[in-house]
Amino acid sequence: MKLASVAIAAVFHTAVCAVVKLDSDGTPELEFEDLTVVGQTGAKIHTTFGDDVRGDFKIPLYLKDGLDPESKRQRRAERSRKMKSFTEQPLSNNTAILTNVKDYYYYGYIGVGNPPQKFSVVFDTGSSNVWVPGEACVSDACNEHRQFKNAGSTTFQSSPQKIQIQYGTGFIAGDVGTDTVQVSKSLVLRNQSFAMTSQEDKTFELPRSQFDGLFGLGFTGGAEGNIRSPVDSMVQENVLK
Repeated sequence: MKLASVAIAAVFHTAVCAVVKLDSDGTPELEFEDLTVVGQTGAKIHTTFGDDVRGDFKIPLYLKDGLDPESKRQRRAERSRKMKSFTEQPLSNNTAILTNVKDYYYYGYIGVGNPPQKFSVVFDTGSSNVWVPGEACVSDACNEHRQFKNAGSTTFQSSPQKIQIQYGTGFIAGDVGTDTVQVSKSLVLRNQSFAMTSQEDKTFELPRSQFDGLFGLGFTGGAEGNIRSPVDSMVQENVLK
């Protein structure tokens, strides 16, 4: 029996095996062990056969260009479900409880609106704005996280102002509104302007960004849109001295 050389070029979402069956006349037939990939991906088989070649040859197919669209959608939905089901850390009396994510960033919970809608936010010393995902945002990053519902707050005030913020990595755009923002039970900002995003880039998608929004700890001079920073609001409202 002479050797047969078989090469397959394919793009699959998992490590799947293809089975090449050679019948009595040497005609190749390609089958898949995982039938869920059939119709979702394409494969080409190139063969050179000698005389009297027959039998089955199992060939592993490995990840090449990432997940297929349906698998991406399913994985994103599962990550979003887990993110939104995380137990919310209750607001403490006078401190913000932070979670360390691999020394990369620290996040904690704030309440926005009345009654407060809870969001996990990065407390960011390098920026001065507060933003959370907006209800009207359709970016994947927004859909994966909690979204602020304007109608759910009795103290929310809208404005015509739009905002765009370009970070070192990451971009958001959205609308500016004013509402009550709570960092703890005793640290309450009654009229804090913040952004409700209508667009977030891939930087803020799961699994990289296990937080909903940002809480800037800088002063007003570093805030986009001439918005008073929450730190300056704390000083002005005598909750931080």
